Amino acid sequence: QVQLVESGGGLVQAGDSLTLSCAASGRTFSYIMGWFRQAPGKEREFVAAISWSGARTKYADSVKGRFTISRDNAKKTVYLQMNSLKPEDTAIYYCAASTSRWGDQGTKYDYWGQGTQVTVSS
Repeated sequence: QVQLVESGGGLVQAGDSLTLSCAASGRTFSYIMGWFRQAPGKEREFVAAISWSGARTKYADSVKGRFTISRDNAKKTVYLQMNSLKPEDTAIYYCAASTSRWGDQGTKYDYWGQGTQVTVSS
């Protein structure tokens, strides 16, 4: 069992940068970690994922080249560095953990945080 707590969201202007953090509690952090987002009136969508070692990452096409996912296993924290933010990045961002399944589908993730709001004004 793991609890995930996101932080770092806020209101920024287009072109700005923001870094989200997701802190995990529990005895282990041996999870595949992912970030997802959900905009008002839209389905939840995959943003990025990172393997336990950090050697493998995956990004949605819409954020590739602008967002970077990373992790610090000693701190049990995963990060999402977001650069060149656009109004269409506005959403609630969720951190998720998968015990064993790699991928961009939300159904592969076992634990979810409560989310943090990111709003990008034009």
